[in-house]
Amino acid sequence: MSQQQPNNPLHGLTLETILTQLVEFYGWRILFNEIKIRCFMNDPSIKSSLKFLRKQQWARDKVEQLYIDTFVND
Repeated sequence: MSQQQPNNPLHGLTLETILTQLVEFYGWRILFNEIKIRCFMNDPSIKSSLKFLRKQQWARDKVEQLYIDTFVND
């Protein structure tokens, strides 16, 4: 049973979609400047970043907040 989440701006978005849109908008260098995560600077890729973000909730929270600040709260 699927529940509606009208107050959740990330509802229906995958972490991969969020990260891809941020990379397309900012690029890896600026993304690293916004969120100091080493995998955004040293040989960055979507795959390696997703692996890290799925293990580290604090990092995922920062990426999700940047997405909200960039695309939802404009």
